Amino acid sequence: MKALSAGLLILCIIIGLTPPVFADSAIDSSFSAGNWLTTALEQISAERMLADITTLSGPTFHGRQTGSAQDATSAEFVANRFSELRLHRSLPSPPESRTNPLPPWEWKQTAPVPTRTIESDLQLTLLLAHSHQSLKVGADFLPVLDSTSADIQAPIVFVGYGLSDPLQGIDDYAGLDVRNTIVLFLRGKPDKYKGTVSHRDKERLAKQHGALAYLTVTGPILNPYEQRRGMSGKPGAFYSTTDPAHQLPGAWISTETAESILHQGTEGRNTLRALQEEINRTGTSQSIQTDAQAQLRWTSQLTNGTLFNIASIIRGYSTNGDQAVLIGAHRDHFGHQAGLLFAGADDNASGTAVLLEVARVLALAPAAPKRSILFLSFSGEEEGLLGSRLYLSQPIVPLPKTIGMINVDHAGVGNGRLTVGVTGFEKSLVHEIGRLLGLSDKLDLFGFFPGGDHVPFKEAGVPTITIVSGGVHPHFHQPTDTADTIDPEILRSVAQYVLALAWQLANEP
Repeated sequence: MKALSAGLLILCIIIGLTPPVFADSAIDSSFSAGNWLTTALEQISAERMLADITTLSGPTFHGRQTGSAQDATSAEFVANRFSELRLHRSLPSPPESRTNPLPPWEWKQTAPVPTRTIESDLQLTLLLAHSHQSLKVGADFLPVLDSTSADIQAPIVFVGYGLSDPLQGIDDYAGLDVRNTIVLFLRGKPDKYKGTVSHRDKERLAKQHGALAYLTVTGPILNPYEQRRGMSGKPGAFYSTTDPAHQLPGAWISTETAESILHQGTEGRNTLRALQEEINRTGTSQSIQTDAQAQLRWTSQLTNGTLFNIASIIRGYSTNGDQAVLIGAHRDHFGHQAGLLFAGADDNASGTAVLLEVARVLALAPAAPKRSILFLSFSGEEEGLLGSRLYLSQPIVPLPKTIGMINVDHAGVGNGRLTVGVTGFEKSLVHEIGRLLGLSDKLDLFGFFPGGDHVPFKEAGVPTITIVSGGVHPHFHQPTDTADTIDPEILRSVAQYVLALAWQLANEP
């Protein structure tokens, strides 16, 4: 800790902190922010965070699906923890700061939300020329979790990446009649394709062309983002967030299953790898009719629920205390789907645990920071960033007063490095924090990091910093994402980095 202490002494000088004077007589006026931060970093407890992850990913919370009773229970868990910490302080003594409009208590934001559940009695069967294959849920396929019910048997047509963009020279539906079929398309986009495309676009195109359902698959050739995330050929849980008018029943199938469809179901015994290579090399369509059929059967139940955001605040002491640094983490996951429990330990009980631990340590400070620090526990991230978009529709801190948003997601698994995405801040700022913590050789800095609750803030013009644990997350969106896979030392590094970063941003001159 000698190098760490020396670094934080420098950090104190960089920030230029002066001891604030509070009305609370229990606060020592000799408080030194730099010395306290050194102590605070040592107070970060991996054991506490691991205990919170174990609780949140345990049976009581049943996967924390947005809008479910268990999501409401997890919201209560976070709210109670915030309340116990008494994050809000008495008003500071300078009269000019008493006009600070930020609320001095914990609160919640709510919104109605549809909650869809795939029931456990389901099947996907491949009907090939010489065999029938009943696929195993989880290993071979997984319905898209907001998919409509299915009772379909139809031929399978491979439509490449499922694109229709003649201006860029690719139309995977050109010359094909896919009416009353099941289309199979690759996730992502071809290497040569310059536009943007989403799963929603592909599902909408499939329906417009008359398909009854779709299958999607990760190709054997991974793009750089997929490589960095350690994507495998296994299907994963996700919501399409497609407009109901354009929805189709759909499933993510394994790469091996797709290879079987193409190799056994086409005259030339094509392989998915060869077709993907050709699309990537030429940028042209390689769609092909197969002799295979698929039978899809499942029931999708739709109910109405309530989304909960939970927040609390440490009020800043200075005249600009109505400015705030936001620290956010989503706590929702997928719940119980298709007979499988998605516990969501790494994604994102880990980020929630980091949020609670940083709040706990900051609440122990002898004095508040200059600017306020707002803690946000979002729900609805997996269903299209619903919670963070809800917050931005009714922000607690006015957006012009929000100096930055720190988002923490899947923070407990990986190779011990930290992946940090930065928008609106100089990268040198976040790198310096890493250097002072002795983590500079473990930081991988990027610009915009796709996906996550920071995205709506970036779109609204708020600077963002996204922090995830680096390396492969092999249990990402899998039923195997359980507490026993979490690395406590990775948790500790993430929490210490978030604490130091938030403290500096909140105390800059």
